[in-house]
Amino acid sequence: MSDAVTASPAVLILLGPPGAGKGTQARMLEERFGLIQLSTGDLLRAAVAAGTPAGLAAKAVMAAGGLVSDDIVLDILKDRMAEPDVSAGVILDGFPRTAGQAAALDQLLADQGRAVSAAISLEVDDEAMVGRVAGRYTCATCGEGYHDEFKQPARAGICDKCDGTEFKRRADDNAETVRERLKAYHDQTAPLIAHYRRMGVLETVDAMGDIAGIASALGGIVQRKAG
Repeated sequence: MSDAVTASPAVLILLGPPGAGKGTQARMLEERFGLIQLSTGDLLRAAVAAGTPAGLAAKAVMAAGGLVSDDIVLDILKDRMAEPDVSAGVILDGFPRTAGQAAALDQLLADQGRAVSAAISLEVDDEAMVGRVAGRYTCATCGEGYHDEFKQPARAGICDKCDGTEFKRRADDNAETVRERLKAYHDQTAPLIAHYRRMGVLETVDAMGDIAGIASALGGIVQRKAG
């Protein structure tokens, strides 16, 4: 059963390094509260496919091999947040990444008479994250996820979901690369943590526990900050 948020639309930001479980938890919040997860990658692809003015601008930049500017991303985000299905609120995943993006988002929301409801930092142990991410692999046929330590197929070498026998790993899911990604994350995110702490909307959740426990903690924050 959904515990849909009925107050003014919530704006939640999920902060956390690769492997912290942002995607899993965002999907659970969607189901429970009727929130909509918005990731910059998905937003860009959808806007380009829809041929919106901001999407066409992004397409031109990407076709030229450039990086899509913050202004274009914000225009796409603004368009998406005006659609009726986000009436309960949104979960921003992957944006903002920098202090400049956070300030621009604050202004966009202020122009709409809104503000960030909560910025939730999923706190992890870096070395544990290395093991968690480096052990991931997926079924090459259906994409079902597995892990060397935490979730192996019930029958060795055979996917539980589709009986596929081919598996693959992301090239960047190795210990050295994961450590580099974690360092980059902390370097980029430290200013965001400080920014949202000053605003009084920062929340922290221990993301090293079980999925249900983390979901319960996040649900409590949503009910308290956006319910």
